[in-house]
Amino acid sequence: MTNRTATTKPADDQPFDFNLDAFKAEVDLTPWRVHWAGRRWEFDHMQNLDVWPLMEAADAGDVEAIMGIFRTALGAEQWAAFRKEPLPQYKMKGLFDEYRKYSGLTEGESAASSGS
Repeated sequence: MTNRTATTKPADDQPFDFNLDAFKAEVDLTPWRVHWAGRRWEFDHMQNLDVWPLMEAADAGDVEAIMGIFRTALGAEQWAAFRKEPLPQYKMKGLFDEYRKYSGLTEGESAASSGS
């Protein structure tokens, strides 16, 4: 058995190098609204999405990454309804391109990789 010295963890009120709790977005995170299949859909701003499910989806490739973004942005209830509507591939591409532009991301940049 090895001897380990106990390390003391600083209290939460002690100095730190970066306060992520206080960090704010540099852009307006207003949701993006889309009209499709006779109804209104509200996508959470891409830069406001939880990165954990996005990174998991990205491991499965580009298509799954896009699906992960939409699934996360719409939330479970809207996503289920959205998936019931047939969606041609060219519309999916246009939807993603415009959503990315709205969110202030450049081509090839995803919500998980945004520095903002």
